[in-house]
Amino acid sequence: MSVHLRPKDHAEEVALFRAQVLGPVLNRELHRGELLAELRVLAKHRFRPPGSTRTRTFSVPTLLRWRRRYLAQGLAGLCPASRRSGNALAVSDETRNLLVDIRRQHPSVPANLVLETLVLDGRIESGAVSPQTVRRLFRSHGLPRLIKARANRPAGERRRWEASHVGELWHADVCHGPTLVVGDKRIRIRVHAILDDKSRYVVALRVFDHEREVAMLDLLIEAIRIFGAPKRLYLDNGSTYRGDALQTACGRLDISLEHASPNDPQARGKMERFWRTMRQGCMDHMGRVSSVHDVQVRLLAWLGQRYHKAAHAGLIGRAPVQAWAGRELVSRSEDALVDALTVRETRRIRTDCTLSIGNVTWEVADGFLAGRNVTVARTLADVNRAPWIEHDDRIYSLAPVDPVANGKAEQRRRKPKPGIDAVDFDPIEVLLDHTMGRPPRGGGGR
Repeated sequence: MSVHLRPKDHAEEVALFRAQVLGPVLNRELHRGELLAELRVLAKHRFRPPGSTRTRTFSVPTLLRWRRRYLAQGLAGLCPASRRSGNALAVSDETRNLLVDIRRQHPSVPANLVLETLVLDGRIESGAVSPQTVRRLFRSHGLPRLIKARANRPAGERRRWEASHVGELWHADVCHGPTLVVGDKRIRIRVHAILDDKSRYVVALRVFDHEREVAMLDLLIEAIRIFGAPKRLYLDNGSTYRGDALQTACGRLDISLEHASPNDPQARGKMERFWRTMRQGCMDHMGRVSSVHDVQVRLLAWLGQRYHKAAHAGLIGRAPVQAWAGRELVSRSEDALVDALTVRETRRIRTDCTLSIGNVTWEVADGFLAGRNVTVARTLADVNRAPWIEHDDRIYSLAPVDPVANGKAEQRRRKPKPGIDAVDFDPIEVLLDHTMGRPPRGGGGR
């Protein structure tokens, strides 16, 4: 009978393979210099590990570690360490099934985000299982993370740069979110945000159903009111950020307005990286939302409780909220903001002292302005503030037209006024009284 001598298991097969790789340096008395020279030669050779279809090399530190383990334990020292391979045995079967179900429904969500969410939700104890174990669990079920392919980047050298201090430079951009369907209405989600360059702190974030310039202008003023003004604002090259309003406001507030080069998304890398983190961390799995407000609430919760407090690789492990504490910004008064966002245009007052602004009819109390060309001003810093008229170095207030009140005022003007209209004056009656010898009605006489 033929005898087939084979390794008893995969571990022994791997140990024998490693011993074969180390053959030239085993059971030999070598000085350290000679040993390292031999290992460098071995490190250049390619070997095919058991169960693999490809050859590979092994580094000098790996070969040196294998030799030390062999000298200390023999062939058993070269066996791979036993591993509880990816079954997340530290948690219950119910939790393992939950993890697998989450991966199937959200294949692009990182394992660490899945784990953090379950810990915050109280479904897994903190420290009971590591992200590496969760990743092994996913791989054992054939559920690797799906990462969207990146577009080809343009050729050319790039160098990393950042602002000199926190608060000097802000990035502003808009991200397209999902389209909400509310009844028969479709609502486009547009997330506008402003990010500090140095700290990666998001100074403002709001959700709109459009991406017009006025949305970014509102967001900028909101951030300046809370924190102060930066020295520079870095924007995309799109038409949303090329309007006169944003340029005028930044100029009046002494903020340098800079735009990225066209067709160069890599120039906006920090903002793009934030959008990617926001999508993976919140936007791609928000659940059911029925309004723009729902999206806003969820994004702000994720921003305040997770993104700002999480360690950031670009900050060498610090959290954005920690870096933001050292900010340097220029405070701006409310009067300065109102003046910076005041828009003016020449308009003609109608003959009834009214004019239309923003689909609202306004009137001026000073009637001599009727029919004149005047300068009408309003501020974008406070949408509830009424517009006003600037004419001949004077300011005249405007008020919404109230037709009912105007009608009552007209009736009051038609009533008899004190003076001649109140005197009992009738020349013919007086003449008759005189002819018939009646006494004067005033009670007088000679």
